Order: sequence, then structure tokens, then C-alpha cells
Amino acid sequence: MAQHATDTLLELKQKVGSCIDEAKDRLHRLSKDIWSCPELAYEERKSHDRLVTFFSEEKGWTVDSHYKLETAFRAIWGPVGGKENNNVINVGFLCEYDALPGIGHACGHNLIAEIGAAAAIGLKALVEHTPDFPVPVQVTVLGTPAEEDGGGKIDLIRERAFDGMDVVFMAHPSQEDASWLPDVAEHDVIVRYHGKASHAAAYPWEGVNALDAAVLAYNNLSVLRQQLKPDWRIHGIIKHGGVKPNIIPAYTELEYYLRTPLRKDLPTIKAKAEMCFRAAAMATGCEVELEFARNAFHNVLRNPTLHGLYEVNGKALGMEFTTDEDVLKNTSGSTDFGNVSFIVPGIHPYFYIGSDALNHTEEYTVAAGDDKAQFYTLRAAKALAMTALDVLLCPELLQRAREELKEANLKEERALRGASEAKHCGGAAQH
Repeated sequence: MAQHATDTLLELKQKVGSCIDEAKDRLHRLSKDIWSCPELAYEERKSHDRLVTFFSEEKGWTVDSHYKLETAFRAIWGPVGGKENNNVINVGFLCEYDALPGIGHACGHNLIAEIGAAAAIGLKALVEHTPDFPVPVQVTVLGTPAEEDGGGKIDLIRERAFDGMDVVFMAHPSQEDASWLPDVAEHDVIVRYHGKASHAAAYPWEGVNALDAAVLAYNNLSVLRQQLKPDWRIHGIIKHGGVKPNIIPAYTELEYYLRTPLRKDLPTIKAKAEMCFRAAAMATGCEVELEFARNAFHNVLRNPTLHGLYEVNGKALGMEFTTDEDVLKNTSGSTDFGNVSFIVPGIHPYFYIGSDALNHTEEYTVAAGDDKAQFYTLRAAKALAMTALDVLLCPELLQRAREELKEANLKEERALRGASEAKHCGGAAQH
């Protein structure tokens, strides 16, 4: 890139940061309002309405209040800039806003919503006030509900809500700054055992104990862990274990999450877990129902170009990216952004919020609502907006990001075929 163009890009990055700073008070209010009213997956009505109002009151946005899902929304600005024969580049930013049961915004989704809004209005303001901006730009904000339970982004993919996006950005609160962490594939399952009630002291032999089935299933899976790969995860709870000690439980219910680093291994761990669940039913004489969730979460694909750009921009803003191998290589959580990463070039970096509290704890809920988190949240928003400018003004970078997504998908498809062939061959050998 020529020196003049480089100087111009640096100036634009500084300006987009200033645009975000100019909106910091209303962004803080937005975040605080969402934090103060935690709502569960698919029920985020007040948070959804607050975000819809925010963009409706911002000049120039076209807002679809209930886009594809009741608590989803879409806000579009543009296209603006470029010449008539230029292709419009559609830059997407994602907002999450669901909370956790009992402990509120212990994953900081109020900050995710704020970042998506901040980066979007910052980029919009910059393009709008830059005469002869060289590229026609559309900025799209998607409000994506139900990340914690259900996978709203997967529902939106199914409804083709991401069609037409060229690149997509979001960022997630954490204990450190990291452009990428190994978010893994995940599928959850509800297991229901049906037995027969009876008096536990007078005639227990007349009963069929559904709690025994639940306990056996729990122990079966605990034993199974010895044969699982080190980075596979199975964890669950008994949600319903009976009603009274002197009644043989006629019904029990468990909920389990099954995780593997790559989506290709999910069918294998699911099959192993299912055998454990069914074996417990067989041993106790219970009937069993398995209800796998409608949506399985994919692992997040790495996009070296976009992640590299984010790190450069983050460092320019003072971020200190973790080099701790235990953090960078250890299994992280799961997110429905993984499914997005398979269809659109994008990033889901993690950012420090000024606290060492761990996600999904009451302490993190407090940290996510603390004024101290605002500096770090807006810094991450600036890094996302700056990365968006990189791909807007350097077409070869966007093309490289697209090619990396294509290559990653081909690698995943080969891995899926390999896993399927290995399973088929293994089954044939058993016969």
C-alpha cells in the first residue's frame, strides 16, 4: 500500500475511534439498561425493544423490529460512497443480549450488544462524513437472541438472515484480550426416564425407579470419560429427581452438554452418550426419551487475515493480547457464532473488561455492569471498526479472508468425510 494511502487509513481509524467516543454516553446507557433487565433466551423483549429504540432514534437507520425471530432485529444504513459501478460491501455487526438464569448478565452480553452498536454507528458516522469515500458501504446490525440457550444465530442462518453480508464482527467479554480462542462444537440433550411410582417402604417391588436410571446414566457417563479424548467434554445435571423419599420416582430428567473441538466429532460423542442413556433404561426397566436440541453449535473457524488485523488494531489501542498457551490452546466454551463462521468471513475475539472474575459467576455479573468495563468495551468496539476499515479500503484483504474461509470449509468437509468413512469401516469390521 502506498504511503499516502496508509496515512489516510490511519487518519480514518483515528476518526472512527473519535466517532465512537462521541456516542459513549448513550452507548453506556444502552448497556446499563440491558444489564439492569436480564432476560433469558428467546424472551429478551425489553432488551430487544431497547436496542430497536436505540437504532430507530439514530439518524439514517432502517430498522426491522422483528426480523425473522420475535426478539431479533435488523438495522441497516447505506449503501453510501463509491462509484456507481462499484460493488457494495456489506459489513455486519452482531449484538447479543440474553442473560443466564439466576445470575443475570454473567457472560456480559450487555457489553456485546454495546460493542455491536458502537462499532456500527462509529463506522456509519465515519463513512457518512468522509467526502468521496472510495467504497460503497452498507452497515448491517443484526440483533441475535438466544446465544446462551437455543442458538438464535443458527435460526437466523436457517432464515437466510446472513445472506449478502461480506464480513461480520462481534466481540465477547473475557478475562484477557485474545483475537481467537478455541470455541468448540456443542450439542445439548434432554433425557427423560419414565418409571412407575410405588410406596418406597410398603411395596417398593411394585415400582420402576426412574431415579435409579438417572443415577446409572450419570455414572455411565462418568465412566465413559476415561475413553474420551482429552479435549472432549460431557457435563450435565439431574434437573428432576423425584418428589418425595417415600415415593419410588416415576419420572426423572437430566440435561447434558456434549462438546468436541471440531463438529466432525459430535456424532461420535453423541452416539457414545446415547448408549449410556439407553443402557440405564434397560438396566432399570424404565422407558427413555432423548431430545437433542434443534440446533448444534459448530466450532469457530479461524480466519488468520481478520484475526491478524484485529490484533494489529488492538495493539495500536493499547490491548495486551494473551500469550498464555494454557488459555490459547485449552478448550473454551461454545457459541452459535461458530455456525456463522462457516458461512461468512468473520471474527469473534475476546476482550478484557477490567476484572479477573470468571464468566458465568455472580462476580462477572457485577463486573459486566461496572462503569470500569466501559473503557475496555469501547476499545474493543474501536478495534472492530478499524478492522472493518482495513477490509473496506484494502480489497485484497477481504478477498484473502474469503479464500481462507473457503479453504477452512474444504478442510472441515474432508474431515467430516474421513470421520464418516472411519465409522463405516469400523462398523463393517465389527460384523
